[in-house]
Amino acid sequence: MALGNDYRTESKTRGFIEVTLELKNESVSIGKGPWLHSEAVMWFWSSIKGKLGDRKTKTTVEKGKNSSKAFDVSELWGRKVQTHVPSSSECSPNMAPSCRAPGISHFDKGVEKEKCSEMESSSSETLEGKKSAQCCSAILMMNLSEVLVYVWEYTATTLWDTLATIFNHQALILAVNSSFVDPLLQFETQLNIIESSFKVVFAMPTLKQVRDIGNNECEELDLEELYQIILNIFEDTLLILVSKDLYKLQILKEMAVWMSQDNSYLQHRVLVIICRVLNFASRKVKGYGSVDAPCLGDLAAELSLLCSHTDGSITQQASFGIYHLLCIASCENVNIAEGKVTKCDKTGSYSWLPSLLDTEYLPDILRGDKTKIAQSIGQTLVPSLLTDFVWNLFMRLNSPNLVMVKEAATMLKLTLEFHANKVTMVSKIVNTIYEQLSGNSTHIMKQTMLKVITLLTRTSPKKVIFQLMDYPVPADNTLILMWHAAGNESSVAPYVLKTILLILKGKPGEIQDSALERRRSSLDATNMMPVAASQALCTLLPVGSYKKAVAQFFPQLLMALMFQLCYSSNTQMDSEHNLIYARDALRVLLNCSGLQQVDLSLKRKNFWKQASEALFHLHGTYLVAKTLAEHNFPQFPETLHYLYKLSVEGPRRTEEGVITVIFLTELLNKFFRDPFPEEFMVLFRNWVNDSNPEVSKLSLQKIATMAPVINQIESVCSLVLSILDAFYSKDKTVVIRALFTLRRLLNKLDRVTYSSLCTRIATSYFPLMDHTDAGIQSMAIRHFGELLRDMNQYTWMLNAVVLESLVPLILFLEDTETRVVMACKHTLAICALELKWSTFSQSMEHYNFEMVVLNICNNIFISHGSYITDLISDSLGFLRSSRVYLRRAALILLGYLATLGRHLLLRDDIEVMLEAVERLLQDEDPLVEQLAKTTYELFKKIARKLTSSVIKQSFRRLFNFIYIKKVKLLYNYNSPGSTMEIKETDTCEEEIEE
Repeated sequence: MALGNDYRTESKTRGFIEVTLELKNESVSIGKGPWLHSEAVMWFWSSIKGKLGDRKTKTTVEKGKNSSKAFDVSELWGRKVQTHVPSSSECSPNMAPSCRAPGISHFDKGVEKEKCSEMESSSSETLEGKKSAQCCSAILMMNLSEVLVYVWEYTATTLWDTLATIFNHQALILAVNSSFVDPLLQFETQLNIIESSFKVVFAMPTLKQVRDIGNNECEELDLEELYQIILNIFEDTLLILVSKDLYKLQILKEMAVWMSQDNSYLQHRVLVIICRVLNFASRKVKGYGSVDAPCLGDLAAELSLLCSHTDGSITQQASFGIYHLLCIASCENVNIAEGKVTKCDKTGSYSWLPSLLDTEYLPDILRGDKTKIAQSIGQTLVPSLLTDFVWNLFMRLNSPNLVMVKEAATMLKLTLEFHANKVTMVSKIVNTIYEQLSGNSTHIMKQTMLKVITLLTRTSPKKVIFQLMDYPVPADNTLILMWHAAGNESSVAPYVLKTILLILKGKPGEIQDSALERRRSSLDATNMMPVAASQALCTLLPVGSYKKAVAQFFPQLLMALMFQLCYSSNTQMDSEHNLIYARDALRVLLNCSGLQQVDLSLKRKNFWKQASEALFHLHGTYLVAKTLAEHNFPQFPETLHYLYKLSVEGPRRTEEGVITVIFLTELLNKFFRDPFPEEFMVLFRNWVNDSNPEVSKLSLQKIATMAPVINQIESVCSLVLSILDAFYSKDKTVVIRALFTLRRLLNKLDRVTYSSLCTRIATSYFPLMDHTDAGIQSMAIRHFGELLRDMNQYTWMLNAVVLESLVPLILFLEDTETRVVMACKHTLAICALELKWSTFSQSMEHYNFEMVVLNICNNIFISHGSYITDLISDSLGFLRSSRVYLRRAALILLGYLATLGRHLLLRDDIEVMLEAVERLLQDEDPLVEQLAKTTYELFKKIARKLTSSVIKQSFRRLFNFIYIKKVKLLYNYNSPGSTMEIKETDTCEEEIEE
C-alpha cells in the first residue's frame, strides 16, 4: 500500500492507489482509493474490513521501479495482492494535479520492532523517490491484523499531533490576547493562527470514521475522546476570545468563508461550533446598551445561504446560528424598538420582555423559511449591518456556483422587498450593478440586478436616480435597461419625476467652482446630469405606469424642459447629440399628455428643427406658449398656477426669468382681457425693476399695451411710480422703454390722478436731462415739456419745478447733439409760455445763446427775482463738468445771474463764486479761460460794491425792487463754429454802478 504526503505539509495534493487481492480460487478487488495519508488509511481499512471480514491475511508489497506501472504483493495464504501505481509518464508535471502521486510517507511508526528495518528501508527509499520523482512504490509485508493495528496506531498518532498543534495555537492566541499590542495587529495575528488551527482541525475524518478504526470498544472510546478534546479546545479558544471582545465574532464570519471555499472541511462540525459561540454571545450581551460586532451582517449572509443546503443537519445548524445572531443584533436596538425595553421588579433587577423575534419568527427560522428569515434579518439588523448583509449577498451573484447564485438572488430580493429602506449604500450598489451589467453577466444575474434596481427605487428613488444620471451621455443600452427597471415601480413615479426635476434645475456644462460643492461621484467637473435627465425622460414618460404622475407634474416638466432647451441652445456642447434630448423630451411630454395637435402645429411652424439654434430660444418660447394657448390645452389652470408660483419665488437664473415672463404673458393674453387681475399686475409691477434687463423690458412692453385701460387698474399710482424707478436702471434700453411706457400711460391717465403725480414725475426727469446718452437726454427733456403742457391747468403746482429745470435747459442749448438742442428749445418755449414770458419767442427767432440767456435772465429777474440765488447755486455745479460746452455756458449764465441778482448776494456768496470761477482761470480750453477771466473780474467788481452796513444793503434791495433796469450784453459770445469776441464795455461797468 502506498500512502501520500503528510497532510500537514501538502494538504491540497491529490492522488490515488488501486488494490486487488488475488486468493486461491478468486480475485477480490479492493478498489481505487485516495492517495492522501489520512484518507488512504480510512479507505484502506474500511475496504479490507468490508471485503475480507476477519480472515487472517499476509500482505506483501513488492518494491517497484519509478517507471513500473504495477508491483506484486506476496501471497496471503498463498494468494497475491496487486496494487496499481501511476507510472512516471502518468505523473508528469503536465498532467492534471489529480493524476500526480504526491510521494510516499514514513510507515515506521505503526509497525512492530522486528519489521522496523524493512519498513524503514521501504519508507526511506520512497521518501527519496518523492524528491526525485512524483511516482514511486514500496514493499510491505505484514499480516492483515498487523495492518489494522498500524492503522489504529497511525490514526491515534495523527490525532495526538493535531492535539499538540491545537494546544500550541491556543497558547499563542491567549498570549497575544493578554499582551498590550495594537488591537488591529492583535486581531490579525490571532486570525492567522485561528486559520491554521481551522485547517488542521476540520481536515480530520468524521467521528464515525474514527470510531470504525478501533478494533474494540476501548480503542473506539479512546479515539473518540481524543477527537472531542481537539474540537473542544478549538471551541474553547473561540469562546475565550469572544468573551473578552465581541468584535472577535468576526472570526466566525471568516470561518464560514473558509468553509464555503473548500467543501472537504467538516461543514456540519464547523456550524455546530459557530452556533455554540453565537449562543454564548447572545446570552452574554443581554443587558448591553450596544454591541460592537460589525460582522453580524456578513455572518448573517453566510448563514442564510446555508439554510437551503441539501444536508438537513447543516440547514438546521445554520438556522440556529441565524436565530442566535439575531438575538445579539436585537440588543443593538434595545433602547429604540418597542417591546424590547426592560422593566424593573421589586428587587431592582431587570427582566427582559419577550421580543418579536422570540415569539413570531423563531419557528419559521428554524424551519428555514426564506421569507421569514429575510423579514427577521431586515427587521432586527440596524441599517449598517443590513447594508453589509445585502452587499454580501449582492457580491455572491458573481459566484461560479449557480446554486449559490440562485439562493443569494432569492434572499437578496426577499430582503429588499421588505426592508430596502434601511439600506444605506444605495449609490455604490447601483454603480456596481452598472459595471456588472456592462460586462458579461448571466441571465439570472441580470434579472436579479435589475430587480434590485426596482426595489431600491421603491424606497430610495432620489439616491438611485441621482446615481443613474451621473454617467456619461448619451446613455448606453445598459443604462437604459436600468432606467426601465427604475420605472417599473409605479408607486414611486412621482418621487422619480421630482428627483429628475431637481436635476433639471442645473445648467448643462456648468463648471463647479469649488471642490467642496462637488458631491457627485463622477470625475468630470462639468455638470452633464441635466442632459442625462432629459434623455431619461424620453424613456420614462411613455411608460404606462407614469401616466398619472406625468399629468400631475406637467407644468413643472414643461417649464423645466423649456429652460433646458434654452441652456442647450446657448451652451457649446462637445457633441451635437447632446442638444436634442431636451427637445425630444418636450415632444414626448406633449404626446404623452394628449397634446399631439400642439406637436403637429409646432412642426408646421418649423419649431422642432430650429429649437437648438442659438438666438431662437426666446422666439421659440413665444411659439410654444402661443401654440398651447391657441389649442386651449386642458392643463392651463395648473400651468398658470405653477407659473405664478415660479414668478413669486423668483427664478434662479436670468434665462429662466425671461422664459417665465414670456410664457405667462402669452397665456394671460389668451385667457384674460386687459387689465390683468391684480395678482398678476403685482408681478408685472415688480418685474419693471428686475435685475434682468430683458425681464424689465418685457414687463414694460406689456404695461404699455394696457394704456387704454390704465384707469381701470386699481394700483395705477404704484404702477407709475415703479416705472419712474426704472429711470435709474444702468441699462439704457430699459430707461428708453420706461420713458416710452410712461408717456403712453400719461396720455390716457385720468387728470386727477395725473395731477397728484405730476410733481414726482417732473422731478424724475431731471437726472435724465444730464444723461450721457443723447437719446435718453433729449427724450427726457421733451417728455418734461409734454408734462408741462398736459398740466397747463395746474401751473401753480409746477412753477417751482419749472424754475428748477431752467439751468440744465439753458446750458444744454450749447450741446453738440442737435436733437438735444432742439429738445431744449422745444421745452423752453413751453416753460416760457407757462411762466408768461412774452419776449422769449422773439429771442428764439434769431438764435444766439447769449441773447437767449440775457432774455431769460431778464424775465426771471422781473417775474421770479427771488429764485436767482437758487439758479446761481445750480449753475456753479456745472463748472466741474468734463464737457467744455457746459463750462462755457455755465460761466455766461453765472455772469448774468450775478449781475441781475447782485443785491441779493452776500459777501460769503461772492467768495464762494470767486473760488469756483478761479479754478477755471487755468482751464485747458482757451475760450473757457477767457470767459472765466471776464466772469471773475465781474464778481470782483460786485464784491467791491458790497457794503457791510445792513441798513444800506436793505435800502439797496428795496431800490432794486422798485427800480428795474434791464442788463445788456456782457460777453458778446457767439456759438461754437462762428467768430467770437469778448470785450468789456462801458455799458457793463455802468450797469454795475449804482
